[in-house]
Amino acid sequence: QVQLGESGGGSVQAGDSLRLSCAASASGRIFSSRVMAWFRQPPGKEREFVAWIRWGAGTTYYGDAVKGRFTISRDSAKKMLYLQMNSLKPEDTAVYYCATSPRGGWHSSDYDSWGQGTQVTVSS
Repeated sequence: QVQLGESGGGSVQAGDSLRLSCAASASGRIFSSRVMAWFRQPPGKEREFVAWIRWGAGTTYYGDAVKGRFTISRDSAKKMLYLQMNSLKPEDTAVYYCATSPRGGWHSSDYDSWGQGTQVTVSS
């Protein structure tokens, strides 16, 4: 079982940057074959895909809403997942979750472990 915990959320102005972190606890062998992802849930809306990264290879994929503004990365030695968010917009306001999956995917149902979430609020 993988345990995840996010941090780094907060309230910022439009155009600002913010970096989210996700600490993961599991053996290194478990991580090497997994996909790690960020999802977000805006107020009153369903959870949506933001980005994923293959832990071993480092390949990444982004949702259209964040492509070119957000960067997902990981530090394998520290078992940390990051989401660098630049040029933030009010529509990026959401609770952000990190999650992990044995296969990856774009749907929350593809993921079997979740963090508790961290709030990001972007004001105009």
